[in-house]
Amino acid sequence: MKLRSIEFALPDPAAAAAFMIDVWGMAPAGMVGGTHYLRGSGTFPYLVALAPAADEFVRSTTFVCDDAELAGLRTRIAHAGWPCRDVISNDLGGGQGLIVELPEGEILRFLAGTAEVAPIEGRDLPVKLTHVVFNSIDAEASGHAVEQVLGFRVSDRTKGMVFVRCNDSHHSTAFARAGIASLNHVAFEMADLDAVMRGIGRMRDHRHAPAWGPGRHGPGANVYAYYIAPFGPVIEFSTAVEKVPADYRTGEPDDWTWPPNRIDQWGISDKDFAGLRAAEERFKFKREWDAQAPAG
Repeated sequence: MKLRSIEFALPDPAAAAAFMIDVWGMAPAGMVGGTHYLRGSGTFPYLVALAPAADEFVRSTTFVCDDAELAGLRTRIAHAGWPCRDVISNDLGGGQGLIVELPEGEILRFLAGTAEVAPIEGRDLPVKLTHVVFNSIDAEASGHAVEQVLGFRVSDRTKGMVFVRCNDSHHSTAFARAGIASLNHVAFEMADLDAVMRGIGRMRDHRHAPAWGPGRHGPGANVYAYYIAPFGPVIEFSTAVEKVPADYRTGEPDDWTWPPNRIDQWGISDKDFAGLRAAEERFKFKREWDAQAPAG
């Protein structure tokens, strides 16, 4: 299973797409029915979809899987009684599967039979999404829920987050101990450290300063730089998170502590706590469909 894309709804998707292409550094993948699709250099047909709507919210976060994984999800989700329904994707790449609402409202979509595309050149394009992180009212409960129902695995726990993986990448999502349910941030995996640093330089050229970073995280060991996008969400340049074995020992908060006044491995990053918090509260989740027992 792999994290593929995030689907936003917002009042001015054209302006958001222009920023993500012209400044952040994505490539246009097409436009269908008013929805802008943006891609990276990798083989996924798109990483971000921006659809027009009166309000701003996260429509879904999409994972791609095989038929066997999808069948297991159907059984466990039905047993858990989570709101869900069968879907046939009209987004680029197609596919069919399930869309499900988690206990705190996060909307995840699982698709099998999706199409991929040829990679494209561009050393400063993101390769893919490396993780989508959610704010949670009860991060521990959310972590347990996705382990039991979705088959994900908790990789690490810190004072701030519960990190969760769906393959051998340290985390594809995480639940922040925030006391609210909303989107925390979206991380774009760059080709390497130099691509992250060139991204920071490009943002500086456009008068955008990092809200946090650059620095290197503990869990996942990725180099990062966070920004607050003009259209609202927190977005991150990131190197790839580390790969972990199936028997990786789940870390606990005491395993991830820093010396006083440090918030990452390097100890060089500043963080706009207030600005980030305000941005993290903006994009909530909205179910646009009625629950229906999945077939099979």
